Amino acid sequence: MNLRKVTAASAAVLALGVTATACGSSDDDSSSSSGKKITIGIKFDQPGIGQKTPKGYSGFDVDVATYVAKKLGYSADDIEWKEAKSADRETMLQRGDVDFIAASYSITPEREEKVDFAGPYLLAHQDVLVRADDTSIKSPSDLNSKKLCSVTGSTSAQNVKDKLAPKAQLQEYPTYSACLTGLQNKAIDALTTDDSILAGYAAQASFKGKFKLGGFKMTNENYGIGVKKGSALKAKINTALESMVSDGSWTKAVDANFGPANYKNEPAPKIGDIKE
Repeated sequence: MNLRKVTAASAAVLALGVTATACGSSDDDSSSSSGKKITIGIKFDQPGIGQKTPKGYSGFDVDVATYVAKKLGYSADDIEWKEAKSADRETMLQRGDVDFIAASYSITPEREEKVDFAGPYLLAHQDVLVRADDTSIKSPSDLNSKKLCSVTGSTSAQNVKDKLAPKAQLQEYPTYSACLTGLQNKAIDALTTDDSILAGYAAQASFKGKFKLGGFKMTNENYGIGVKKGSALKAKINTALESMVSDGSWTKAVDANFGPANYKNEPAPKIGDIKE
């Protein structure tokens, strides 16, 4: 093997690697130029919010994140989606695994100690989902003696039992989809979590017309976009969110993702307006 050729080839590979690194490198405060990517954390398993499907990614958070990315200078093709499970979100931001996270991410004082939030961009509430023909559950107190489902490890069902319906019979299922099946089969009477998440599930074609939201508004959940602590992206994302509301794109996204469930959404919140 010709040593000169090997040396020349190695140099070419090295040069190519340096060039690729230079083109692909970016920090979380930069805007895009040709060839750059932005990594965004979303939920992969919440219909209407953030869901990975054979056709791609869909949901309200996906629409919001795509709009924000465009305002930051990135096209849809520049986005690299990464699953952001609830327990992993702060760590993902702190490690720099993602540039920002839009994943039904409620702003709380505890989380604000670890990361920064742009927004809020949606005000959700804890609610219940019941069968469409069930007229027995008209208020949270009606959940007493009812079988109430939530996912294992969730605080939503326990919150109802502790504060609103102490005689509710808690049923823990591994997933919300399992709760929905139980609800449909009358093994349980109600499912509880954020109303936006419930609306997303109820809006699925396979469940259309079978369920309805209680409309109880038991808590306020201010959804924000998480960024690394101290990131200049926070201000840029806030500007993008204001634009999304003012040009009507926010309303279109709400209607497209939650409309089939007759979700009565709150008006778009003002930036920094956190409802306790």
